[in-house]
Amino acid sequence: MEVNLGAVIVILSTVILIYKWITRNNDYFHEKPIPSMAVKPLFGSTGPLILKQFSLHGFINHIYQKYPNAKVLGIFDALTPIFVVRDPELIKKIAVKDFDHFIDHRPMFGNSENDNPYSIFGKTLFALEGQKWRDMRATLSPAFTGSKMRKMFELVIECSDSVAQYYVKQSKKVVEVELTDMCTRFGSDVIATCAFGIKMDSLRERDNEFYDNGKKMMRFERLSVALRMFAFKFFPTLMGQMGIDIIDREQAKYFSALIMDAVRQRQTKGITRPDMIQLLIQARKGTLKHQEEKEVEEGFASVKESSIGKTNVSFNMTDNEMIAQAFVFFLAGFETVSTTLTFLIYDLVVNKDVQQRLYEEIVATNDSLQGKLLNYDTLQKMKYLDMVLSESMRIRPAAATLDRLCVRDYEVDDGQGLKFTINKGTAVWIPTQGIHMDPMYYPNPERFDPERFNDENKATIDPMTYLPFGVGPRNCIGSRFALMEIKAIVYYLLLHFSFEANRKTPIPLELRKGFTIVAAEGEVWIDMKAR
Repeated sequence: MEVNLGAVIVILSTVILIYKWITRNNDYFHEKPIPSMAVKPLFGSTGPLILKQFSLHGFINHIYQKYPNAKVLGIFDALTPIFVVRDPELIKKIAVKDFDHFIDHRPMFGNSENDNPYSIFGKTLFALEGQKWRDMRATLSPAFTGSKMRKMFELVIECSDSVAQYYVKQSKKVVEVELTDMCTRFGSDVIATCAFGIKMDSLRERDNEFYDNGKKMMRFERLSVALRMFAFKFFPTLMGQMGIDIIDREQAKYFSALIMDAVRQRQTKGITRPDMIQLLIQARKGTLKHQEEKEVEEGFASVKESSIGKTNVSFNMTDNEMIAQAFVFFLAGFETVSTTLTFLIYDLVVNKDVQQRLYEEIVATNDSLQGKLLNYDTLQKMKYLDMVLSESMRIRPAAATLDRLCVRDYEVDDGQGLKFTINKGTAVWIPTQGIHMDPMYYPNPERFDPERFNDENKATIDPMTYLPFGVGPRNCIGSRFALMEIKAIVYYLLLHFSFEANRKTPIPLELRKGFTIVAAEGEVWIDMKAR
């Protein structure tokens, strides 16, 4: 058989070029005075995660514990070099003191410059960069103050009581419940009313269009979505320029139409309602301004707004940008909050003494209201409820790791001999899960112990070692809302039911493996026993 030498040379040359491209950064950390993890071609250091050998939480724990004495270590997320910062003092410098060097997230899942109305993710507050992010954060920040939460609280209470009454009216001594389903339906209803201005009842109307579209959108394990995520990991800028979004076009169209229809109706009919759509309309008009408010304790996990968020700006928000902000509010409420709620209820199932003490606090609070509805300020005074939720978010934070992108060369100097440069364009991870499970900060970290967050103990916690809602100016803008929502539903459910394990309850709870959203592996069944 005659061999075409030219073709062989072309093939070999192509293979060599591809290999060189894939391995071009492999020695990136060799000149840095920090340890680094082994690199596999194409997969980098995250191969075990990509191949679903670890959950995201498990992987972050793995890399955190691999170098227990390192303040910083190096890994590769596929082809991207990442500095993993373990040291609280360095975290404070990077995320707070020297924030201007690390203002952005890694470019993933979209492009803010894309005019395609259905390319949404790149225009969200999470994905915006530089001055655009500053302006949008300052524009949206007044929507998430304590005073705005008080106005929305009635809507949250209505949804919470509706869920509890749905199970009460079944008139059964024991109701078997799949937690993930119940919590996502509750989260969907809260977001429907608080963000989109529509009332839903997803437990009674199980096939409603709003919930179904939300579920379709959040199925990140689908092959089409997995391929897009993989492509974004290697070519984020190119994918954004091509107008490809992580969100399916069908769901993007549905939610975009829903939001703009609500905006048009309110503007033409003069309708006002204490929800996120109304606040976005005010923000676009420039009438939503940050006002100084009396400091109120709103939960140990809640994060404070920086001076960036308190700046009054003139920002002309487009329809697409408004849609994007309402959309990311949906994503956070539908998945992140519902997952945190699932974990919290599970923790109460397997820690009966904690559940009993929390029930006693709820009964005492309910008695003090003397028949009145639960209100926002009373909820904030429930110390044990806050302690329990804080501990649950320590063990399984919704974000296992935080990321920042270096936008200007940054000189690291810990004052003890560790010196090196983080170059512009390089990513940083803050391993929240690893820090939360470090016995140096939380003795016996596997143990569920709300007393870590009592008045005496929480005063000793370094803020850089408790990060369920992020850290610095780029923290989670919706922490108050998330805490309010979770606490409200737990209050109403525990008032009427105790949470019990049954034969289908997974003990211990396993998390979904792979580079995906944080969630339980499989179904989480429990019994709710009527009181």
